[in-house]
Amino acid sequence: MRGLADLNALPPRDFEELLLRCCAAPGWARQVTAGRPYASLADLLAAADAAWAARDPGDLDAAMAGHPRIGERRLSGWSAQEQAGVQAGVQAGVGADAGVVTALADGNAAYEQRFGHVFLICATGHGPAEILAELNRRMSHDPATEREVSAAEIGKINEIRLRKLATP
Repeated sequence: MRGLADLNALPPRDFEELLLRCCAAPGWARQVTAGRPYASLADLLAAADAAWAARDPGDLDAAMAGHPRIGERRLSGWSAQEQAGVQAGVQAGVGADAGVVTALADGNAAYEQRFGHVFLICATGHGPAEILAELNRRMSHDPATEREVSAAEIGKINEIRLRKLATP
C-alpha cells in the first residue's frame, strides 16, 4: 500500500483519517497518530496495541459499530478482503455452503440479540464453517467476557490492516 515512510509523512489529520478507516475508534486513532513518526513497523504495531489496550471509553463500541456483519453480501474495502472465504460461500449459495451461510446469518441475528453488537472475528483465512463454529462457541459467554473477546479480535484485525498500510 503506502509504506511506513509515506504514512509518517502524512499530515496528522490525514493519518488519523486513514487509521479511522482501519478501526472506527477515535481515541485509538488519536493515540496512534500522536505517537508518530514510527521508526519501524514493529514500533507502529506496538503503539497501536498499547493504544487499543488503553482505549478511551466508547472506543470499543465505536469500533464494533464500524464493522459489518460476517457474511453480509455488500462489503467493501478491508472487510471485503478479510471476509473473502465467507464471501465465496455467500456467492456460491449452493449445497453445504448455502446451509452454513444461512446458519451464519441466523447466528449473527441471535448473537446481536444476545450481546447488542455485531459478531466480531478476525475472519482472514477462515471459511464460513469455521466462523460459524466460533460464533456458536462464543454464544455461551457472558456479555463482559464476550466484549473482551471482541476487543481482542479487533486488535487482531487492526494489526492485519496496519501491516497492509505500512508495507509498500
